[in-house]
Amino acid sequence: MKETLLNLLVYLKKPVLEQDSNTALNYRFNLFFKLFALCVLTGIIITPIFVLLEELNWVNMDSHEVEKMFKGMAKWKILLVGAVVIPVIEELIFRAPITAFKKPKHFKFSFYFFALVFGFVHISNFETTTSVLLLSPILVLPQILVGFYLGYIRVRLGLQWSMLLHGSYNGFFLALSFLEK
Repeated sequence: MKETLLNLLVYLKKPVLEQDSNTALNYRFNLFFKLFALCVLTGIIITPIFVLLEELNWVNMDSHEVEKMFKGMAKWKILLVGAVVIPVIEELIFRAPITAFKKPKHFKFSFYFFALVFGFVHISNFETTTSVLLLSPILVLPQILVGFYLGYIRVRLGLQWSMLLHGSYNGFFLALSFLEK
């Protein structure tokens, strides 16, 4: 896990358009599960910040747009939409295009640009208030970071792997939300 994190950090400092030469399925699933764990840990580590923001009455997490969208839906439909449909669409929009930028300088810019846009698009999950707009970099920090992880796996292993990672991440947190209710 430590090696994966170090490789990821090195990559994020200087992203390059280069697929991983190791095509062994065992290797790829191993990397996938380590990145999945990193995604989940990122979400868990950042969650206390959201609790604090809500306790300070700066953000109302009860009016989250995702909850409104899924209200009244069966759990299987929520999982289908949240862990399959949305990740596939978002990966096609935010990760598929980055490999079209072949020049190193253009690729690096596109890698960061699409991860940031992916993150900031998720501000629409919140009711638009002055506090939400001012706190938007914090509120979408998990999506920005996961956007970097998804970009990494997309470039290194392929688009299908970023779709799988994105869907697994969403599915994990949706399943957790089912346990809370």
